[in-house]
Amino acid sequence: MIMEEERDAIRVLSRFKSETGEFSSSVIDLPIDVTVDKLQLICNALLQQEENVPYVFFVNEKEIKNSLEAALECEKINAEEVIEIVYQQQAVFRVRAVTRCTSSLPGHAEAVISASFSPDGRHLASGSGDTTVRFWDISTQTPVYTCRGHKHWVLCIAWSPNGKYLASGCKNGQIILWNPDSGEQMGRTLTGHKKWITSLSWEPYHSNPECRRLASGSKDGDIRIWDVVLGQTLLTLSGHSKTVTCVKWGGAGLLYSASQDCSIKVWRTQDGVLCRSLDGHAHWVNTLALSTDYVLRTGPFEPVTRRDMDHNNSTYVKKYKIQTELQQQALKRYEAVCSKGEERLVSGSDDFTLHLWHPERERKPVARMTGHQQLINDVKFSVDTRMIASASFDKSIKLWDGRTGKFITSLRGHVQAVYQIAWSADSRLLVSGSADSTLKVWSMKTYKLEFDLPGHADEVFAVDWSPDGLMVVSGGKDKVLKL
Repeated sequence: MIMEEERDAIRVLSRFKSETGEFSSSVIDLPIDVTVDKLQLICNALLQQEENVPYVFFVNEKEIKNSLEAALECEKINAEEVIEIVYQQQAVFRVRAVTRCTSSLPGHAEAVISASFSPDGRHLASGSGDTTVRFWDISTQTPVYTCRGHKHWVLCIAWSPNGKYLASGCKNGQIILWNPDSGEQMGRTLTGHKKWITSLSWEPYHSNPECRRLASGSKDGDIRIWDVVLGQTLLTLSGHSKTVTCVKWGGAGLLYSASQDCSIKVWRTQDGVLCRSLDGHAHWVNTLALSTDYVLRTGPFEPVTRRDMDHNNSTYVKKYKIQTELQQQALKRYEAVCSKGEERLVSGSDDFTLHLWHPERERKPVARMTGHQQLINDVKFSVDTRMIASASFDKSIKLWDGRTGKFITSLRGHVQAVYQIAWSADSRLLVSGSADSTLKVWSMKTYKLEFDLPGHADEVFAVDWSPDGLMVVSGGKDKVLKL
């Protein structure tokens, strides 16, 4: 009994600290067995929040899941030291795990190579080896438009951040813009690349709300920046000696390109000047992800559920009617994710490694992440930027710390190569698509398989989680899209 009382009497001096390093309180005296729920109340009171905001708490980089005592492993505490409790805001809404296929959408005559939801979550588009782009009605889960214009496989698609255009690139090196409301081609076909298009990326909304500039990477080794209204090439960026595999347009006016020449290049988008080359990979660089990807993709659209959206336009567009206000909203969202004003970039390669970079100022990687046994096919930052997930041909998905690149855990369950992954908008779930014809939903609380989603008859090439968190789309070799 006395031991129990002694345990209850142990108190520790603590201080709350934000993830960016600001201290939010003077030192406070806490009982060692304080629970997460109590920490939530204390933190909200200290930050003078009007309503309860959900937080995650860490001590010595270890998440407090039950009580402070469990996280500290009591016996190692030096009672003289002030314990820093790092708090991090969680998504206010919660995404429910996808548990079943609500509909199969046949229609494509060849493999579905890409599938993507629009920034506001209202539209869905897919690109296929049958040379068409298709738009689908999410509410009725039926096809709306079949867009014909390409003469060869459609390899990649990309939505403009305002949701008004979809760009598609094909194996002939042509790029076409489509109107999702009519299914018609907008403007002229963008021609100039000599080989097929591998990647497309739009200028972020907060940089230019007119969404006129689009970057494309190609097998010809060039990157082109287009004015989609004039239908012209504004800049041709030549510096890679082999295929450009991925392009990402960052939020600070820089463009990042990965190539089979083993390098990543950082370009200034205003004049096409090469700022620096990031070297370190020993083989092809396949994929890039920015810590700001989600917020750049969704621009001014908050991840509200579609229940709160008018069918014709989102409540957000009504609320911020003027373009400049929408631009301010997009900038505010970008700065909230990029609080120190610096994006992080992660690259995945055929050399089985990932590298984490601060590409705006450093040539050397922050971390070299090793552990995969085969090439890395896809990499994504979680929406809250706390984690990085990587998918590999070694059948596994690995999770890493989004700031330090430290290895967290491996997710195993697929029996063939994992092709693509997508995060839920609240960062609590991850979905993966594989050559084994299944999708799997993983919980970030337990790091375990939450749901197994069979149903495809062949390899799954494309996976996307809608920005509002309500749906996942998958497509693959069986020519069918599943929602």
